[in-house]
Amino acid sequence: MDKRILTIQDISCVGQCSLTVALPIISAFGIETAVLPSSVLSTHTAGFSGYTFRDLTDDMPLILNHWKKEGLKFDAFYTGYVSKSQIPIILDIMNQVGSEDSIRIVDPVMGDNGKLYPGFDEDFPSEMAKLCKGATIILPNLTEASYMLGIPYVGDNKDSSDYDKPYIETLLKKLLTLGCKKVVLTGVSFEKGKLGCACYDGKDIEYYFNDRLDAQMHGTGDVFASSFTGSICKGYSLLQATKLASDFVVESMKKTLGDKNHWYGVKFEKALPWLIGQIEK
Repeated sequence: MDKRILTIQDISCVGQCSLTVALPIISAFGIETAVLPSSVLSTHTAGFSGYTFRDLTDDMPLILNHWKKEGLKFDAFYTGYVSKSQIPIILDIMNQVGSEDSIRIVDPVMGDNGKLYPGFDEDFPSEMAKLCKGATIILPNLTEASYMLGIPYVGDNKDSSDYDKPYIETLLKKLLTLGCKKVVLTGVSFEKGKLGCACYDGKDIEYYFNDRLDAQMHGTGDVFASSFTGSICKGYSLLQATKLASDFVVESMKKTLGDKNHWYGVKFEKALPWLIGQIEK
């Protein structure tokens, strides 16, 4: 039976991130993708100024009530950029229109490079941790993991990292204490020129690395999380989904390299044929 996913995150009208990334990528897996916008922005917030923002918190319970009247159910949930006040509503949505078997994937979007994104206060990580409780899989980066656990951030740069494998493996085990079942920690690096992910299912810890490209691009986290979600819902293992999502990010970045005018996102659309080819193998 075909699965239906509900993804809950913002719409940045321009910027190749959030719902404008999630909908086409998950759809490429042949999976019906429903959306619940948490807010609408004219552009994303990184590099643009004067953007518009409209919060949609008040609409979310009304949408839920309509879905309940229609008897709609979802086989999987994938959350991205949301506000603190929306987290209790999202948990209610998952409980009301999901089931015990529904997959819950939480990308705890809140920060990077040791800092919270603009608009998130110091209380936000503890609220996000509540959304991670009961999640099937969470997808934090090192910054988000540190904030949710309330520990100092230990990061890396493209030449060296300030942590070792025992540190990462301790971090993975601590993340499971939030109440999730599995963790994929992104942005991990143990050697120069390599960047990847650490996967932990409560038993085994596995790693996957790509060659690090000499570029930083907006929206790669959303590209990763969306393709990861599609992979999991197609039955891929934790490591298989991580591999495909990581490789797709790299392919998307390669399609963008060299275009100095395209600073605001990655050209994932041009890499979709590659993704579909991998899915159909």
